[in-house]
Amino acid sequence: MDAEQTSVRVRARIHAALGDPARLAIVDALCLGDSSPGEIARDLSLPTNLVAHHVKVLADAGLLERTRSEADRRRTYLRLRPDVLASLQPPRMPEARRVVFVCTHNSARSQLAAALWTQRTQRPTASAGTHPAPRVHPKAVAVAHRHGLRLDPHGTAHVSDIVHDGDLVIAVCDSAHEDLTSSAARPQLHWSVPDPVRAGTDAAFETAYTDLAGRIERLAPSLAGEPS
Repeated sequence: MDAEQTSVRVRARIHAALGDPARLAIVDALCLGDSSPGEIARDLSLPTNLVAHHVKVLADAGLLERTRSEADRRRTYLRLRPDVLASLQPPRMPEARRVVFVCTHNSARSQLAAALWTQRTQRPTASAGTHPAPRVHPKAVAVAHRHGLRLDPHGTAHVSDIVHDGDLVIAVCDSAHEDLTSSAARPQLHWSVPDPVRAGTDAAFETAYTDLAGRIERLAPSLAGEPS
């Protein structure tokens, strides 16, 4: 089979996968954030066994990928592949007074996300942690500096002191998402960004920065009141 025939078969499989309303709804749900199959079943009011079937069809078509939770290693999170995301129009979200990014220690991912949001939108933002560290990780400060962002090395905070009514809360790590699921600061979006501190390398921090930058670029135009 030549490359052209292979391409046609791949495209046909993708179109077939998207030819079901429930699968389209799952793709829409994953446009701006990551979710577990159970969360998708709850949010879309679908039976879990039906969600499992649809997820398998979408994965077999190469539209999404699975990752294990960094927190409990048992939960599975689903995310759309980057090339798929690039071809989709994100759904609109209600206007938020402020966007608050939350991770466990408020020392890297949430700090970088807030700085990127400020750079991209000039709109109010903040960051916080469920168990904040005493300072921002030096490698997070360094990668921010390389990309023209500034982080306050001592500017960490607890989520209970930061999140207020009207905020759009985004958990940028699995642990914070799972910690906050049943709290007053329950995240509206979850970004399963691997913890660069675990690896401790410059490359890991660059990867986290790139992941966050791409997600913020998709999110910003989808918020009501944000120019497209």
